[in-house]
Amino acid sequence: MILDRLSILNYKNIEQAELILSPKINCFLGSNGMGKTNLLDAIYYLSFSKSHNNPIDSQNIRHDAEFAVIQGWYELDNKQEEFFCSLRRKQKKQFKRNKKEYERLSDHIGTLPLVMVSPSDTELINGGSDERRRFMDLFLSQFDKEYLHSLIRYNKALQQRNALLKTEGYTDDTLFDLWDEQLSEEGKVVYQKRKDFIDKFIPTFQKFYDFICSSNEKVKLSYESHFETEDFMQLIKSRRQRDMILGYTTVGVHKDDLDMQMDGYSIKRVGSQGQNKTYVVALKLAQFDFLHKATSTTPILLLDDIFDKLDSSRVEQIIKLVLDKDFGQIFVTDTNREHLDEILSRTNSNYHLYEVENGEVLQKNSTI
Repeated sequence: MILDRLSILNYKNIEQAELILSPKINCFLGSNGMGKTNLLDAIYYLSFSKSHNNPIDSQNIRHDAEFAVIQGWYELDNKQEEFFCSLRRKQKKQFKRNKKEYERLSDHIGTLPLVMVSPSDTELINGGSDERRRFMDLFLSQFDKEYLHSLIRYNKALQQRNALLKTEGYTDDTLFDLWDEQLSEEGKVVYQKRKDFIDKFIPTFQKFYDFICSSNEKVKLSYESHFETEDFMQLIKSRRQRDMILGYTTVGVHKDDLDMQMDGYSIKRVGSQGQNKTYVVALKLAQFDFLHKATSTTPILLLDDIFDKLDSSRVEQIIKLVLDKDFGQIFVTDTNREHLDEILSRTNSNYHLYEVENGEVLQKNSTI
């Protein structure tokens, strides 16, 4: 899959950009806050129908504009396809494929597979469990529709149960039993698919970590869930009175977590900045490899400020990886021209180099 052309209007700080892109490497150079990340986020939006870093659509519209538009022209399965997204303040967003609007945005997920590596990925380690569930959910939803639909149904049932819990004086067990059964049924699907994914994912993750850091450090992911050891129906019924006091559901796959370890200890406690960055970069590159094998399409890879906080040897190993033939179209941002020049000097592939300043994008040079 290749993104041939990208058009952006009033998205974040980008007033207008029209880019004809390299099928291999596209590098964006500029100081912090100039709009490099916003360019990548526009590409991310076309894949997931939402921003990577701001879920509130109206806040992604340029501050002095009433609407934003993102369009991408892709080569997909040997066909040219157009994807269009329009955001308007206080209105529902439009998302179209070849000028036809989707009935459900969930139907689009997985059409344009993509992996993004960004500085915010350290929240996978330092943030709450919701960040780690989001990592699993976004990944699995790109190639497993059964997972996506079970997750959607689970979240709807959870929303309904939580509404009941907040209804003062409601004591009828009938509706609670109904939502508990649906949480159990859909939760089992979500749990099993997450567990199978993590079991298969760990060796690939270790392989990428070993290559980047060239050490004997052993990394691990352990999946933690209420469904692993408990009779879930018994558990959720036993928590009902407590949940009514708290006003929300305290057990279920919406509380699952990943224990991220290095050498048998929580990396959150023992990892240096460089080790944490290596850990999440290896996670995302393993995600790319797994997604590539799970689908018939080579995903797009977005690398946002990937080399920050890494020593030169780890930077060198990452450059070797991303220039491998297994990686398709790549988008890289950096404030350091040396890193980008190093990548471009070592590739025999087509590349484009852009400079980004105050939301304006200027192509500097390219090669074929």
